[in-house]
Amino acid sequence: CPLSLYTHIMIRTEHPFAQYIRILGKGKRGGRGLTQAEATAAMRLIIEGAVESVQIGAFLMLLRIKEESAEEIAGFVQAVRSDFIANTNSLQSAPGVQLDWSSYAGKRRQLPWFILSALLLAAHGVTVLIHGSRGHKDDRVYTEAALTAVGIGSADSLTSAARNIAEMGFAYLPLVNFCPVLQSLLDLRPLLGLRSPINTITRMLNPGAAPYSLQGIFHPGYRPIHRQAATLLQQPHLAVFKGEGGETERNPDNPCLVQSVHLGIESEETWGALFNQRHLKDEIMDVRRLKALWNNDIDDEYATATVISTTAVALKLMDKAANMVEAEALARTLWQSRPKKMVNSRQTTQAYYADALPRR
Repeated sequence: CPLSLYTHIMIRTEHPFAQYIRILGKGKRGGRGLTQAEATAAMRLIIEGAVESVQIGAFLMLLRIKEESAEEIAGFVQAVRSDFIANTNSLQSAPGVQLDWSSYAGKRRQLPWFILSALLLAAHGVTVLIHGSRGHKDDRVYTEAALTAVGIGSADSLTSAARNIAEMGFAYLPLVNFCPVLQSLLDLRPLLGLRSPINTITRMLNPGAAPYSLQGIFHPGYRPIHRQAATLLQQPHLAVFKGEGGETERNPDNPCLVQSVHLGIESEETWGALFNQRHLKDEIMDVRRLKALWNNDIDDEYATATVISTTAVALKLMDKAANMVEAEALARTLWQSRPKKMVNSRQTTQAYYADALPRR
């Protein structure tokens, strides 16, 4: 049966994206990683919808087997950012995001107490943008649902995130509402059966172009990749650590190695465990306890230590404290002086906490 003209052309004309699959897949001797420029070009083709689904699957899994490099992640992020950079400008101007916070893992052992850390910082004058996504696993509590439980809705765009930042110093922006292409790639996880570099890319997006970025990962080996990619992306300040469940949340039961970069200079420090024995898994995972802890309606030593210790890492990153001891002491003071009820208005907190955080 003779080939159709279309099939004939398809066989004889190589797809523009094929070169990037070939670079990765030529074997142990012939294959190599992508340069930052190649990664940017490849991701731009994906964002533009110019790549076949079979190519995307092959590309992501070849990267997964090889494990992504910092250069590749930086290139991918550059391409993705160019897709929403115009709207990011409006987010920067009203009144500007100071702290970027990624949330893509979900929690299955403990509640997402880090949400209270972010809200605590916002109540004391730090503008915080959390961006994240709801995963496909039903056994986890995701940030969007937890925020709904405490009465805070999600932003439906970068513009509405800017409004939320202006009103209460905090916003949660789902990935699908500012970069649906990446969300569709994340949604391939159940089909492919493995995580892909998209999990790393999303954490590095910093859609508000904040000068400070706080990131949690699950696999410790990705800490240096995040830090190196931040340097390539000229991110002024970043701290990354193995978070509880993969979220940006310090586990007070364990020592925590935080790797940072400040204006191109890399450093690291280990924060000590706060308890001698590990706490048991939370079997109930009742999200109503988040607001109850804030309102002082319940007493939970693990939750309180988590909020304070996670806040301390953020304060140290932002140079609000000279060392770990000072950062933890300041975080404890902020928690003890938090509003009696969970704040929902920037105007009501600005005057009260105008001088709460030191300027170093």
